Amino acid sequence: MRSSNPVFSRRGFSRDNGYAGFNTAQQPQAGGNPYAQAPANPYATNPYAQQGVPQAPAGNVMTMDDVVTRTAISLGTVIVGAVLAWVMLPVDRDHLGTSIGIAFAAGIVSLVLGLIQAFKRKPVPALILAYAATQGVALGVISSLVTTYVAAGAVPQAVLGTMAVFGGVLIAYKTGLIRVNRRFYGYVMAAAIGFLLLMIANSLFAVFGGGDGLGFRSGGLGILFGIIGIILGACFLALDFKQVEDGIAYGAPREESWLAAFGLTLTLVWIYREMLNIIAIIQGD
Repeated sequence: MRSSNPVFSRRGFSRDNGYAGFNTAQQPQAGGNPYAQAPANPYATNPYAQQGVPQAPAGNVMTMDDVVTRTAISLGTVIVGAVLAWVMLPVDRDHLGTSIGIAFAAGIVSLVLGLIQAFKRKPVPALILAYAATQGVALGVISSLVTTYVAAGAVPQAVLGTMAVFGGVLIAYKTGLIRVNRRFYGYVMAAAIGFLLLMIANSLFAVFGGGDGLGFRSGGLGILFGIIGIILGACFLALDFKQVEDGIAYGAPREESWLAAFGLTLTLVWIYREMLNIIAIIQGD
């Protein structure tokens, strides 16, 4: 299992029933368990696979408690970083430029750290937590800016909205209203790529042309694209839940819970940002 966020995922599970077939080149063996044997086992180079063990030994397998604990640690690091940035990086007119510069640098660093982890074959907790901390700094300054200059109650509203999306998707997934399969994954990936390309184009036009670029992050278009971003985030959550479920079912090594935490953190940060942008647009008009 790679990062459970589909934007960064390079390796996934493939069940006989067609669910979560994120890497069709890796066909499962020995009853559909992708941890069974090389070369189908994505952990073929680890000592468990080399010894012919079908999955990680008892006591070293990923559990839901592991995923919850590590996700809490990762999200907690984001929150601590955001709170510290909010307190230590004021956004009054005398310090605004410095605070925005630090937030921009933190955002770039978090992007680089996230990409490094995404392309590693194994999770590196230090990288994941460093990503979470720097992402928190960027979010703290952005949230402070919105609260100070646009909408005083935007942050709690965005947090509640993010929690509502998480809870709604979890209920829909557990009750079978959302069915994650190859087609679902393909649609989400295509939509995500298109969305990201449009946002990149908008940013480039904003940098070189001034203003809000193509207008995708303000006004009516901004609200529309914010809603699309939240829907994509909800789809990412469904994929995250599926990969966690498969990892536990297949007996993935415990270290994989860090990747699950990484993916969930990426997705929740995504949804929060889109929520915050929509609230800022609505209340700023």
